[in-house]
Amino acid sequence: MKKIFLFLALVSISIFQVQAQDDAAELAKKLANPIASLISLPFQINTDYGIGNFNGTRNTVNIQPVIPISVGKNLNMITRVVLPVITQYNVTKEGSKQSGIGDAVMSAFFSPKNSEKITWGVGPAFLLPIGSNDFLTGKKFGMGPTAVALKQFNGWTVGGLINQIWSVAGAEERPDISQMLVQPFITYNWKSGAGIGANMEWTQNWKASTSTLWFNPNISAVTSLGKQKTQFSVGPRINLAAPDGGKADWGWRAVVIFLFPK
Repeated sequence: MKKIFLFLALVSISIFQVQAQDDAAELAKKLANPIASLISLPFQINTDYGIGNFNGTRNTVNIQPVIPISVGKNLNMITRVVLPVITQYNVTKEGSKQSGIGDAVMSAFFSPKNSEKITWGVGPAFLLPIGSNDFLTGKKFGMGPTAVALKQFNGWTVGGLINQIWSVAGAEERPDISQMLVQPFITYNWKSGAGIGANMEWTQNWKASTSTLWFNPNISAVTSLGKQKTQFSVGPRINLAAPDGGKADWGWRAVVIFLFPK
């Protein structure tokens, strides 16, 4: 009888482990998809060193809640906000410090619920001039289109995101904004929920004719903090191009994402 109970206990543990692994793999797959139907609260921490002529340092914490909303039988609207909290030293001049929130970007992607081959979404993006410091805001309200497309197969996720924002209102003394963001990405996730990936972040300022380009490789894992499902990722940030006086020598990125699966 004891052997039977021991056997049943081992079977139960094995089933639980397989189920936990499957859950982690599914969450990792959804997290690799920017428009997955998954409520999440990411905190993306970027720290960059050796910026510009004054060897400055900048820390940016991007708070990025993602909330999917069903708007019909076959359509989701995935809302996403990027709210930066910035602290920087010796960036604008030697001995200077600025801290506060920067301008936020709010996007809404309309995406079919049952995309079989290519997952995609399109919608509007808005630039909200809520920066708390003159150095951290453009003082311009902007809007424009955004789109994302990706394919997932055999643990891989390959895709890209783009938006283009033009200023349409705001302080007349500030320059107008015409800015494009292009973000290709690739991720591979194992069944354990662990992953490895990278993205490029190319920001093109059409008004100033300047480009900023970052390469961000990372490793990630899905785990539980008590009952809270969480993903962690970390990796270096490599500044490949920047406007004169704005390039960083090196940096790193760490991300904590709190997940709220349905």
